[in-house]
Amino acid sequence: MSHTSLQRRTVLLGGMLLGAGARAFASADAWPGRPIRLVVAGSAGAGGDIFARLIADPLSRVLKQPIVVDPKPGANGLIACDTVAKAAGDGYTLLFAPSSSILINPVIHPKLPYDAEKDLVPITQVGAAGILLVANPGTGFRNLADMVAYAKANPGKLAYGSWGTGSSGHLAMEGIKAHYGLDMPHAPYKTLVTEVSDIMANNISVGFTDIASPIPHMRAGRLVGLGQTGSQRWPATQDLPTLAEQGYKFEADGWYGVFAPAGTPAAVIDRLNAEINRLQKTDEVRQRIEGQNMVVPPSRSAKEFAASIQRDAAIWQGLARMTALKDK
Repeated sequence: MSHTSLQRRTVLLGGMLLGAGARAFASADAWPGRPIRLVVAGSAGAGGDIFARLIADPLSRVLKQPIVVDPKPGANGLIACDTVAKAAGDGYTLLFAPSSSILINPVIHPKLPYDAEKDLVPITQVGAAGILLVANPGTGFRNLADMVAYAKANPGKLAYGSWGTGSSGHLAMEGIKAHYGLDMPHAPYKTLVTEVSDIMANNISVGFTDIASPIPHMRAGRLVGLGQTGSQRWPATQDLPTLAEQGYKFEADGWYGVFAPAGTPAAVIDRLNAEINRLQKTDEVRQRIEGQNMVVPPSRSAKEFAASIQRDAAIWQGLARMTALKDK
């Protein structure tokens, strides 16, 4: 090959690369140009769906594109996470997931169909809160001590519910069982809505739920709150003691997060991060978040959110291993 021919090919290749880079930049700059799909790791009407819509509505007005909320329950969010992990990284498919789906699933399910660290890109955190321990009023339970006393006196007879194997509710109760030496069978549900309905119907007596969806039933007397996890009493349950206040130290806070498939342009990630963080600080969204029993988290960049996930993972995954949680 002649020197002149080589130069021409080099110039041509360089032009192609520059053109591709310019097109990618232009594509990210023009985003969004069509509706966005927000896949929710949870069932319709449950906490994740509520919070996803709480953010999606004002965000769609800012982005001037519809945001279609698409709940996909099952396997503690694994189905939703896998859907988004395998989607195109073009900014038009996003994930809204609770912390347990991101932090605990890699321990519970050693053969995930996706790589949680490589295939899902953190964008930002939405809300911070704990979870609720609730019971059917017919049990007579009024607090954690009542439940523990009954379980100790009736080993193997008091089953508890959660929204799936590996959920933070599952992990929290397994920690309680280990701490107090209890024999309580686990009844994992595919959806929170079904679990809450079964507790109200007394098909199962107690269970951990998300922080928001049982509150109307608690106020109506259809459920009794026994305690809440986390570092504080949350906005809508100020009269309910935390588990730590009742003698069981469980102060880790949960959260929801927004994620994108790997390959999503950095400009899109940064735009979403900035807009969602800003929206959470507005009176409209902040009041709605607090009305759903969560608090607004500190604003973090996407990289800072990713770093916080790594710190939380060390805590939750360590507890999962300690309690020997595994997929069954």
